[in-house]
Amino acid sequence: MKIRRTLATAVAVAVTTPVVFLSAGPAFAETPKPGTDASAQDVKDGPEDDDFAEYEKLIKAVEAAEAKLEALKKERAALVEDLRADDIGEAVKTEYDAAKLAYDEARTAREAADTALTTARADRDALNADPAATPEAKAAAELAVAEAEEAAGAALTAEKTAKTRFDAAGTARDDARVALARRISLLDPEIVVAEQELADAEAALEAYENEGGCVEDDSVRSTLTGPKTITIGSSADFSLTVRNTSDRDLDSVRSYVFAAHLPESWDDILDEEDPGLDRYFSIDWKSAANPEWTELDFQDEAVELGRIAKGGKAEVTLRLTVDEDAPAGKGITFSTGEYENEDGGCGIGQQYAKAEFDVVEPAEEPSEEPTDEPTAEPSPSASTPTPAPTATGGNTQTTQQGGSSATAVRTGGELAATGSGDALPKIGAAAGAALVLGAVALFTARRRRANA
Repeated sequence: MKIRRTLATAVAVAVTTPVVFLSAGPAFAETPKPGTDASAQDVKDGPEDDDFAEYEKLIKAVEAAEAKLEALKKERAALVEDLRADDIGEAVKTEYDAAKLAYDEARTAREAADTALTTARADRDALNADPAATPEAKAAAELAVAEAEEAAGAALTAEKTAKTRFDAAGTARDDARVALARRISLLDPEIVVAEQELADAEAALEAYENEGGCVEDDSVRSTLTGPKTITIGSSADFSLTVRNTSDRDLDSVRSYVFAAHLPESWDDILDEEDPGLDRYFSIDWKSAANPEWTELDFQDEAVELGRIAKGGKAEVTLRLTVDEDAPAGKGITFSTGEYENEDGGCGIGQQYAKAEFDVVEPAEEPSEEPTDEPTAEPSPSASTPTPAPTATGGNTQTTQQGGSSATAVRTGGELAATGSGDALPKIGAAAGAALVLGAVALFTARRRRANA
């Protein structure tokens, strides 16, 4: 069989391992995930150990490649934003701004000194050309020119010093910008490499999943119906219909059926290595081609349906038995199909069927012990009127003994309160968990490769 054992083992993990439940998705987003421990290993002690390990390794490789690519792209985006905002470092920016201010001030001072020198020289020349100017006035004009020349020289030196500092600050700023751009350019080839690594990892995972030629498709579709309640210690029959919805005959079709007793709270199983959610149930099956009841090891076996013609279907009766030591609560059974053809093609169904039910306590037997006190005849005025039957829209739950169940039942996708009281929220959570359980099982199964 190409996919038989891997599919069965995968869903068995989904049924029996709380790690799978707790990493399933939003339904348990607030529940902390336990780390990998013995619970994950206990269900992998068969010949599929290497398959699981290799598959998990490939998944981790894809996740690592995705994380690396995301980190590189995030780093590049941050650098581009820094460059756009001219975020080149506080020290570089502070020095550049200070150097520019000093240079502007020095240049203004030098220009003022040059203007003063020009004025002093003009005053001196005017005095020298004036015959009436005294020697003292001419000497004072010469001194003013000399002082103006000295001030202009000092201002020019200060300007040159400020210009040197400003040029250095500008160079540092430009270098910081270039460094940012260079870091961005260096990330580009790293991103290309990371994208290729991700593509390679995804290709390796896909090749592993598709090894053996099996595909995920809608060729096999299942429906599963059964009672809404099963009494502890009794059995109930479910009807499984498997249809060939493909455009050809399917040479060998099989259906995997699983059952689980859901806990009222996932906290109850967090510390358990093997919660044994399936330990309270056993399943037998029969069909027209297999009329004798056949026990099903639903962790490792399938319901063999044989050939189903195009547009045809196979009908199976499943008998689910609840152990006498099972607790009352919520249960689920679900099924997924697969097929193989003589030309080597095979596939796993994309769809799965499920049926939820309540596990209820047996009805109490009436006491047969005689009473010492006579029973008084009730007077007409003291009689209690018999309550009228409550309309349930066809959702009344009947136990295997024929009694009515007071547990919650599904009406239009919601739980109807029919005596469940405070237990309703817990049952509602379990019902939601059932959906996750089936989804996880199918997801896990589809992500397993086909055995050769």
